[in-house]
Amino acid sequence: MIPVETYRNRRVALFGLGGSGMATAKALVAGGADVTVWDDSPAAVEKARAAGLHAADLRELDWKGVSALVLSPGVPLTHPEPHWSVKLAHVFSVPVIGDVDLFFRERARRAPDSLVVCITGTNGKSTTTALVAHLLREAGFDAQMGGNIGTPVLELAPPEANAPRRVHVLEVSSYQIDLAPAITPTIGIHLNLSPDHIDRHGSFDHYAAVKERMIAPSQIAIVGIDDPASEAIAMRHARAGGRTVTISVVAKHGASIHVAGRFITNNQGETLADLAGIGSLRGSHNGQNAAAALAACLQLSVPRDIIQKGLTTFPGLAHRMEQIGRVGRALVINDSKATNADSTGKALLAFENGLFWICGGKAKAGGIADLAPLFPRVAKAYLIGDAAESFAGTLGTAVPHVLSGTLEAAVKQAAEDANRSNFAEPVILLSPSCASFDQFPNFEVRGQIFRDLVSALPGFRPL
Repeated sequence: MIPVETYRNRRVALFGLGGSGMATAKALVAGGADVTVWDDSPAAVEKARAAGLHAADLRELDWKGVSALVLSPGVPLTHPEPHWSVKLAHVFSVPVIGDVDLFFRERARRAPDSLVVCITGTNGKSTTTALVAHLLREAGFDAQMGGNIGTPVLELAPPEANAPRRVHVLEVSSYQIDLAPAITPTIGIHLNLSPDHIDRHGSFDHYAAVKERMIAPSQIAIVGIDDPASEAIAMRHARAGGRTVTISVVAKHGASIHVAGRFITNNQGETLADLAGIGSLRGSHNGQNAAAALAACLQLSVPRDIIQKGLTTFPGLAHRMEQIGRVGRALVINDSKATNADSTGKALLAFENGLFWICGGKAKAGGIADLAPLFPRVAKAYLIGDAAESFAGTLGTAVPHVLSGTLEAAVKQAAEDANRSNFAEPVILLSPSCASFDQFPNFEVRGQIFRDLVSALPGFRPL
């Protein structure tokens, strides 16, 4: 835990008592703050009280003496409209911040020169965060990984001036950036931008502007420039005098680092890393992720041979293009984290053909229509959940498919069909293009059940 001492002997209101909210409340109390917590869920409030926290309805609080409202990133700050707790804070001119902001305030107080790598972007930030942490650990750093991935940021080991090999590697969502005016990374990585979370940010332009708030104060910015909004962010950072490293997977002229096939090169054509044969980093999207991670490690003086070794040993991110094992001749990939068509598209692009694709669930807007150009790669589709019939309509005669209904049925059918096929290495791919909430509590549970079902099949061999 990182005790938040910047609010010692000051009154703080906190709303949102999920995992990060509880961790934040405990960190504030440990640092000597007078904390009042609340949540719209009575069960969450009772859980907080059982943990010894002071819980009281913030609508009845005397806001005149409150120094800050600490808001959970899952609670609306601006759109579709501010949460009632935010409106109350605004009435009394109380700053609204989040746990990432508290982390950076503590860093400024404890060890302002300690190393922090922050990663954001519409897609790929979790894989890149895990890869940066993995590479740094291979190089002997004490990489503290958390934020929007895994461990809440205030549950990590604290920044310390006498721990120069400690690096905080943080995945940061747009919601967290919006609540972190104090964010000042050593290295800020911005991967890409595509329309997402517009309901929470109001417009794509505002969404992009929020992402830029993390890059603008970064000492070193590493930015993917293959979409116009991200390229503009990189150009503004460079014009302002910031140290800027740009990355392109489409050979964009002027980029600092290029991904060409399975090679990562610099702008002089020198090979920096080879991704050939690394199954956990299949696809051009993972080329971008690997290039960003490599760039960050080079900025921290990690030798190239250690980076190459670390890329080779990277196990991948759970539920994101995760290689589970083989069933007979078939390679099995768990991509349960692909909850929209854009993410699934990257998975389909990683394989030329021979795909036995399990998809469906609670559909997102647009369904899978945008994936039509990739349908020829799919040998057969197995449709599950609420979206099964609508996806069947989209696939039509372009892709053989079956309404499997359940994940259990789909796994069995896909394994049988894949091993009866003529493909040299068929691939059973769970990449739902959907939220999980029709049949599972979250994508992690969906992915774990997929693992369990596959592991129970005759002839299964883990990798």
